[in-house]
Amino acid sequence: MPHRNAPLTETGRLRLARCVVEDGWPIRRAAERFQVSPTTAARWAGRYRELGPAGMADRSSRPRHCPGQLPRRVERRIIGLRVSRRLGPARIAWHLGLNPSTVHRVLTRYGCPQLACLDRATSVPVRRYERERPGELVHVDVKKLGNIPDGGGHRTAGQQRGRHNKHVTSPGSHPVIGYGYLHTALDDHSRLAYTEILADERKQTAAAFLHRAHAWYAALGITIERVISDNGACYRSRDWAAACAQLAITAKRTRPYRPQTNGKVERYHRTLTEEWAYARPYRTETERRAALPDWLHHYNNHRAHTALGGRPPASRVTNLSGHYT
Repeated sequence: MPHRNAPLTETGRLRLARCVVEDGWPIRRAAERFQVSPTTAARWAGRYRELGPAGMADRSSRPRHCPGQLPRRVERRIIGLRVSRRLGPARIAWHLGLNPSTVHRVLTRYGCPQLACLDRATSVPVRRYERERPGELVHVDVKKLGNIPDGGGHRTAGQQRGRHNKHVTSPGSHPVIGYGYLHTALDDHSRLAYTEILADERKQTAAAFLHRAHAWYAALGITIERVISDNGACYRSRDWAAACAQLAITAKRTRPYRPQTNGKVERYHRTLTEEWAYARPYRTETERRAALPDWLHHYNNHRAHTALGGRPPASRVTNLSGHYT
């Protein structure tokens, strides 16, 4: 198909060729009349003499010979390394002495999925899913996060202070600094997240968190139907089962050693640590915790989410009040 600025379509080429071949026009006169170069006019006239009207169609620009193309055996070695050892283009190129861009083109031509889309253990493409409505499935998880000592940790005060904090212990041989536990509930459809920093990950704490998360989602018009968690002790407890039963929620757990099933909340925790927990050198743990509500508001209402086409999670909850503010 000719591009938008092409002076000749197939019909125009045929008219030009007939003017030259059948009507006897000079090449330069025909080129001037159809506003093309004499070389172009001569080419279409020659094709018309050889093939007739069929010669006016576009031809492929693909070269007949590619002397620089990789041998088939090298391409097979590239695919073999990708399948057997799950290497990326740069490492495959290093093994075979090739350019990474060349390896990438070969992998793309053979339809090899990106490593991020494969299961690390089996190399099987990851089957992604998404629920149809908010509240149909909510992912829950806990992430353990070290507290920041007063005056800042090693990111603020240097490595010497960091080593000192690491060896400071209480009489019970437990770190004085301690940990915070990020309890999170993440809606599968909208990616709307609710996070609290709590003192532990015990069964009573997890059950109480579920009640508060349920109330938070209910205030937004979202009814939690099912929750999915890993096989942590707090999620296998009677307190968790009782809380789910009281709230009319069906509790599900992932298969052992399959964190991918709960991957949405796992990825959220990675984003949380990168963009909030370690985003800047906080001086105290209180300062860092005080920054969490603003970050959560930004994540839910303003931050572009790649899985949602560049829109924030709030865009999938139509009755969510106060967003984009």
